[in-house]
Amino acid sequence: MSLSIGIVGLPNVGKSTLFNALTKAQNAQAANYPFCTIEPNKATVAVPDRRVEALTAKAKPRKTIHASVDFIDIAGLVRGASRGEGLGNQFLATIRECAAIVQVVRCFEDENITHVDGGVSPLRDVETIETELLLADLQSVEKRLEKLQKMAKGSKEAKAAAELMQGLLAHLNDGKPAAAFT
Repeated sequence: MSLSIGIVGLPNVGKSTLFNALTKAQNAQAANYPFCTIEPNKATVAVPDRRVEALTAKAKPRKTIHASVDFIDIAGLVRGASRGEGLGNQFLATIRECAAIVQVVRCFEDENITHVDGGVSPLRDVETIETELLLADLQSVEKRLEKLQKMAKGSKEAKAAAELMQGLLAHLNDGKPAAAFT
């Protein structure tokens, strides 16, 4: 099983260009209009490791399996994605399948490349991405908590999980990311 990394950011920031560079696949279209990427682009990249080659030479197995990384070029995120704006629901479903995310933020001026918010502001863009991800996490936790509370009446495990989920919900409501919850 490989590590899956989702490449996220607003439209026209260079996500597909980064995907093409990392994967050497050159199959992700990079164009100057929002939502050029609708369906996620996916590619698997082998992770070279001289140690694996050395072990293979000594052990002489029938098959050598290298570690790999799956990169997923995800459609551009816009403000309101957690409420279904842009390709919001599709974006969020794809990102939930990833083990890690890489945020790509535009830090360059180019009058020939449009910006969905009218101008380049990396801090605003990071805030937009993180806010939308936080709002999506809130929705997921609220749904899960509702189910756990129903199950908690007859299950100690569900009751404990519901209590934990309530703590996570409070953490998210404080504007803190799920990854920082302990």
